[in-house]
Amino acid sequence: MNTYMAKPAEVERTWYVIDAEGMVLGRLATQIAMILRGKNKPTFTPHVDTGDYVIVVNADKIVLTGKKLDQKMYRHHTGYAGGLKEISYRKLMAKKSDFALKEAVRGMLPKGPLGYKMIKKLHVYTGAEHKHAAQQPVALEIKK
Repeated sequence: MNTYMAKPAEVERTWYVIDAEGMVLGRLATQIAMILRGKNKPTFTPHVDTGDYVIVVNADKIVLTGKKLDQKMYRHHTGYAGGLKEISYRKLMAKKSDFALKEAVRGMLPKGPLGYKMIKKLHVYTGAEHKHAAQQPVALEIKK
């Protein structure tokens, strides 16, 4: 019995559009990461990018449960001594809600060149409009 290994030239990619209105940030991010990796396909191969493209609209209407809006902090370092910056998710979601979702998904993807290639297939928009109509994306329903 042979194990199937997908080749990068043989991978067929589809475009999905997801409406994020009223969805929980972490639960949505796990589903998006699974699609970007290609784990929803029978041809999944860990060392090959077999995932699909994902377009997320209404990212400004994503929900965080509990007290996460005030207690959860987004932290990054500038690279300088004492350069740890932090911002609460309430402020982050008000300023850049698309960035918050993209960072949540990026943390769930593999680190390294393969993960960097996967995150480029994610397109997040704060409003209801997107500019990928030419790709004929399929609407994907995700449970809340």
